[in-house]
Amino acid sequence: MGNLFDVPTNEFILKLAEELKNTETVQPLEWAQFCKTGMHKERPPVQSDWWYVRAAAILRIIKIRGPIGTQKLRIKYGGKKNRGYKPEHFYKGSGSIIRKILQQLDKAGLTKQEEKDVHKGRVTTSEGDKLLNKVALAMMKEMNIIIPKRPAEELKVTNVAKKKKKRKTRKKRTTRKKTAKKAVKKETKKETKPEQTKEVSKQKTTETEKKQEKAEPKEETKSEIKEESKE
Repeated sequence: MGNLFDVPTNEFILKLAEELKNTETVQPLEWAQFCKTGMHKERPPVQSDWWYVRAAAILRIIKIRGPIGTQKLRIKYGGKKNRGYKPEHFYKGSGSIIRKILQQLDKAGLTKQEEKDVHKGRVTTSEGDKLLNKVALAMMKEMNIIIPKRPAEELKVTNVAKKKKKRKTRKKRTTRKKTAKKAVKKETKKETKPEQTKEVSKQKTTETEKKQEKAEPKEETKSEIKEESKE
């Protein structure tokens, strides 16, 4: 299997552009030789096959950063404009060129629209992935780039070790959380206990005082009644 990241980007894009020339759908439009690629450019591109090069570069970025839309691609292919004595200002690239190339890649079956969580945009299809891998593999053979292959047993061992590490980290996190919760509970109990004892003691004193106040007038009344009876 060829990989994009094992091959130099500029050469890879040029080889991919040559492959895209064989497709019927990806072709430059009539106005392609007269237009600029953005507001920040002074002149149109010098290369005659710049349309295929741009299409190849867009396909590569879709594979790496997809799902990606036209606005992010415009920022990618934008640049600073020389405004003379004024300071330079950043302008986005041409949206029309990017949009037309994306439509052509969709017709060729190399890309498709997709949504992943919040992100919307184009993603490479299985055919697009095959084309990219094919070009990368051909370049690797030309440049004698060899990637050492791991045996299946080593891969299994590494996967098992990674899973064990993840389990250990999860256990440590849970134990830390539990200890922290216990410490917080102990502190709250220590803080609440003296306050509760004070409140209970106050309630008891108030209750005893009330009882004494109620009992005193009853005794007085009894003594008065006895004295009256003797007289």
